[in-house]
Amino acid sequence: MSDASGKGPVIEEVLDEDVQSTVAVAGHPLHAMGVHFPIALAIATLGVDVFYWFTGDPFWVRVGLWSSGFAFATAALAGLIGTAELVLVRGIRIRVASWTHAIAAMMLIAILGLNWGFRMQNPENILPHGLLLSVLASLFTGLAGWHGGKLVFDHGIGLIISDKE
Repeated sequence: MSDASGKGPVIEEVLDEDVQSTVAVAGHPLHAMGVHFPIALAIATLGVDVFYWFTGDPFWVRVGLWSSGFAFATAALAGLIGTAELVLVRGIRIRVASWTHAIAAMMLIAILGLNWGFRMQNPENILPHGLLLSVLASLFTGLAGWHGGKLVFDHGIGLIISDKE
């Protein structure tokens, strides 16, 4: 049954839960600040692979190794912080969108790690496997980002709301 607002009791209970970040600096959530690096580096790795495909210059192989490595490292760090938020904050944990985002993000971290590991083992064989992993990482970056955006814009997670507003 729903009340006059059109929302059922389960939805009302979820909306009443606090979503204030516990892993933050001066109220600014560290996860929201940290995800920009792996996003940029995952997309940059795809761009680097395309440059290598067109030019064949070994410079792009080295750049791809570094960008994929830092994409994995920064994603793992952002994932640890995001997991801490998920576990510590009940208001985040009870939202289905949080779990969807977490699963997509963990898949992304695994793909980034695989991409980096492949480049460490076979630096000269980027085409086609490294390029395909970069495309897959970019797709999962979009998927995880979409669900992360839903948490911010639809659920208000990671926002600092002033009493003046």
